[in-house]
Amino acid sequence: MYYVIALFALLWFLLLGRAFYVQIFKGPWLSEMVSGQYVKKEPTQGLRGSILDRNGITLARSVACQSVWMSLKKIDDIDDAVKKLAPLIHKTPQALKSEIENKRGRRRVAIQVDDATAASIQALKINGIELETYYKRVYPYRHIAGQLIGFVGRDGHGQEGIERSFDSVMQGESVTQQIPTIAALQILNEGLPSPDDLRGRDVRLTIDLQVQYMAEEALQNAVKGSGAKWGGVLVSDVATGEVLAWAQCPFFNPNNSGLSNAAIYRNRLAADSLEPGSTFKPLLMAAALEEKVISPESSIYCEKGLWRTKYANIRDDTHSFGYLTATEIIAHSSNIGSAKIGLKLGTQKYYSYLTKLGFGSRTGIGVNGESRGILRAPKNWSELDLMSTAFGQSVSVTGVQMLQSYTTLASGGELRPVKIVLDEESSSGLTHPETRVFSERAARAVVKMMEETVDGNGTGSKARIPGVRVAGKTGTAQKAGPRGRGYSTKRVASFGGIVPADDPKFVIYVLLDEPSTTGYGGAIAAPVFQKVASSLLAYSGYLPDVTFSTQLPKTKPLTAAQKARQEKDAAYLESIARYREQKAAKERKAGKIPAKDTPLSSMPDLAGMSLRKAMEVCARHGVVPELQGDGAFVSKPSPPPPTPSSR
Repeated sequence: MYYVIALFALLWFLLLGRAFYVQIFKGPWLSEMVSGQYVKKEPTQGLRGSILDRNGITLARSVACQSVWMSLKKIDDIDDAVKKLAPLIHKTPQALKSEIENKRGRRRVAIQVDDATAASIQALKINGIELETYYKRVYPYRHIAGQLIGFVGRDGHGQEGIERSFDSVMQGESVTQQIPTIAALQILNEGLPSPDDLRGRDVRLTIDLQVQYMAEEALQNAVKGSGAKWGGVLVSDVATGEVLAWAQCPFFNPNNSGLSNAAIYRNRLAADSLEPGSTFKPLLMAAALEEKVISPESSIYCEKGLWRTKYANIRDDTHSFGYLTATEIIAHSSNIGSAKIGLKLGTQKYYSYLTKLGFGSRTGIGVNGESRGILRAPKNWSELDLMSTAFGQSVSVTGVQMLQSYTTLASGGELRPVKIVLDEESSSGLTHPETRVFSERAARAVVKMMEETVDGNGTGSKARIPGVRVAGKTGTAQKAGPRGRGYSTKRVASFGGIVPADDPKFVIYVLLDEPSTTGYGGAIAAPVFQKVASSLLAYSGYLPDVTFSTQLPKTKPLTAAQKARQEKDAAYLESIARYREQKAAKERKAGKIPAKDTPLSSMPDLAGMSLRKAMEVCARHGVVPELQGDGAFVSKPSPPPPTPSSR
């Protein structure tokens, strides 16, 4: 009995020892072996979120692709595996073998294989040849808003533009899942996160694809026609500050990002800061009106085109004026008049308004690489700096900063922070809390001055749109020379405009860098504004229903609002005519123009002209016409030139 008991005790001891060895020492290895037979570990990356325009149109999305990997340690017969795999991935066996020769571990041998090829590779059932799903970024509209959108690198992370700025938002969640390899264990799939659970968030931009296309088309023609180094167009909605178009040329196609360099895909409208030139003058004027140092009728002597100060000579390039009103200084873009207004305003006050408008700091629009621009502290300003900053030199700004400042002017002086991403607040029609920079009185007065730049004899006549009141300002800025020494012969041409001027809806800012044909903004930037604004107004339903010819415009019953606007316009035009008549009387008295009783040798035909234009033509001839009838256009031919007796 003792021997039997001892034998069984020994057997039980050996069994317990074996069990201990298998479960404790060999347990992890055996568990991994079993797991490898029934499940496999697979890293899963959630789909990257899409980029959409304001109407939900997809501007960037991710599509699933398959890549082929070879785990060399798991392949029993490499020669056989290479021979079978090479034809499927369009390689020769020799090329594939040389590619993996002397390599260790796991190596990718093909990317973006189609579904049929992937099925054929799976059918080989060769241990160590694996398919892996990854996502490729696709941009359906190619170069449209390319610099704004940016692109994604090979690591799946955004490298430029919105792709980079909102990378953490759009990036899908990454997890490692255990995937069953046999049908009997598919029940284990329950509880695993679905692709939708891992997907990144979409980013919806304020951009309107149609408006973007309009801007890019007009800009491309202008850049080619002017020989500019690059150009940009920004369009904003005055009510919300939302950017409707962000165009930059030369274009950049994110689908082929490897073929472009940083000079092409750089988002210059936010990253590059340049001297704005005369487009800065309306901001000076608004500050001066707000501080009541001038009025629109204030007269300033403009030194006949050359002002020799003790610091430097300041010139008006294209004109030699004597006295000009503040309105005429804007219309004719007088540097001398602006410099004198800047001296009246003073450094501290001017700097205060510029900082309120956002200059010297980032707008926070959400685009990576945004520049602050250059706005020095007031203590570092000399008197010459004050004068030059008054007409847009000695200060450096970005295109998006200029868009924000003009949108603020158009909104009646209320700050409008520009935005590029459409959120729930903006989509519901809500706006930011009011932050006022200028009073509505000052802002509206400046917008009226800017109308004279376009509709009068100002520098922006090429921005006119028949039947629409347009406010705008041209800009021509010299570029700093090498190493900041003086100024070079290179220029930046620009134009900032507001439409419709009487009820601002949109702001459009145009910039052309280093044009080779002419450097003047009125010649090459204003026509871009005119094309974009005309298309935008028609697209948005704001373009008036008229025929721009010698024929009569279509007539419709006037609403109460239209009648009120007509009366307001008529009163405004009559005030302009009275002002010009008074000015003409002064000039006649001074002997600068013929006496009033001198017969008119000719009278231009006013038929087909807008009421505003006809009033201005008459005023230039010293005539104050009587307004009769309805509508906004002259329908009858002008009377014959008067004789001395009939006059």
